Amino acid sequence: MNRNLIMGLSMLGASVGLSLVPFCKKAILLVVMMAVFGICTGILDTGSNVLILHLWRGEAAPHLQALHFTFALGAFLAPLLAKLAFGSAVPSENHMIADVSNHSELTLPPAADLEVIFGVPANKNLLWTYVVIGTYTLVMFSLFIVLFFQKIPNQEKAKEAAQKIRTAKYQSVLLGLLFIFFFFYVGAEVTYGSYVFSFATQHAGMSESQAAGLNSAFWGTFATCRGIAICFATCLQPGTMIVLSNVGSLLSSLLLVIFDKNHLCLWVATALYGASMATTFPSGVSWIEQYMTIKGKSAALFVIGAALGEMVIPVVVGSLQGKCPHLPGILYVSLGSAIATGVLFPIMYKLATAPLSSKIQESRKSEDQKALLSPSRFNDEDEDDYGEEGAEEEWNKVDFEMIEMTDTMRNSVIETSRKILRESPTEISSHLLSSDIPFTSSLVITGNSPVNPLPLDREKND
Repeated sequence: MNRNLIMGLSMLGASVGLSLVPFCKKAILLVVMMAVFGICTGILDTGSNVLILHLWRGEAAPHLQALHFTFALGAFLAPLLAKLAFGSAVPSENHMIADVSNHSELTLPPAADLEVIFGVPANKNLLWTYVVIGTYTLVMFSLFIVLFFQKIPNQEKAKEAAQKIRTAKYQSVLLGLLFIFFFFYVGAEVTYGSYVFSFATQHAGMSESQAAGLNSAFWGTFATCRGIAICFATCLQPGTMIVLSNVGSLLSSLLLVIFDKNHLCLWVATALYGASMATTFPSGVSWIEQYMTIKGKSAALFVIGAALGEMVIPVVVGSLQGKCPHLPGILYVSLGSAIATGVLFPIMYKLATAPLSSKIQESRKSEDQKALLSPSRFNDEDEDDYGEEGAEEEWNKVDFEMIEMTDTMRNSVIETSRKILRESPTEISSHLLSSDIPFTSSLVITGNSPVNPLPLDREKND
């Protein structure tokens, strides 16, 4: 499908799902709306990475960092802005106690109202929060539709044609390991961000305000370092950034496990952990794109791994934490995930840099030649006619240069032949025996034009 179209439709589905959430009066309907929203955001998560790789090719690293920086920035700012603009959507504690104490005096609504599927929520602040975010998403949908109807010619046809097709030897194994890599990474990231408040209050003995500050420190350093990584991605290789992130994650999680009740260490290690986790996902996508061409199916595989880690690991940790509240399960999961990613990346690097077999090299060479000779490689699918014209112009320039070189060589050979034929046979034989005139393959006249002046000069000599 067209990339801009499917991204636009996904934004439309996310907008509809978000806008209808506060109107749901039935649990099953709320589940359906959240499922629609989840499917659309999953498509956006996969499609956005593939779209960035398609647009910028080998220079996509800083753009991927910028894309994922907007994820972190939105997750950090959206709840704060919603609370500042519309206030808290949760009723106050005193109001809840009053409702419980006067429960016997409350009257039930009419039976007909219980069957209502949609309805306006009583909390208008909650309603406007969802409506504003849904409207913002709808604006993004309109922008993608504008891009869908506006065909923009590709200005880098020659660069795209000359780019080699990246083929790693163990592609399937690499994608499988990357699936596991992102499973542990995203699972640990979401688990720590979700449970750090509960851990700080129940295990470390922090107050609620301190625990909220610790949570903000994690997500704040996470978003800040993703923004800084946009600049570093222009001068550092993705593999280097992954190694630095793995080392930082391992050190910070180890400090958290050792000094799990030291408040100062919790602050420092949490900030370091958030900073270390920031660049791993975009750097991982940029790194694998150096060794193989990432398309929709490939990107979907490791995005599914990330989504499964986000869904499974927090549930497992929550269940274990409920059974063993005295153990800091969140810290053990962070350390285990850091060890897993630290071990997996060297293995992936070894497999990615493994030398290709002779058959794969020949296949890759033929694909590169086809890419250079095929007119369709000079542009994308929507610009076939424009690409063929551009390809013809490029090859015409090459042919014209070859014709000029052939004419020059022909004139040089003619002049040399005239000089030789004007000399006496004795001089010619002496020249032949000497090395002053080297006869090489360059004297062979190529082309269809006959050399007419030679017979005239030969007659004059005779």
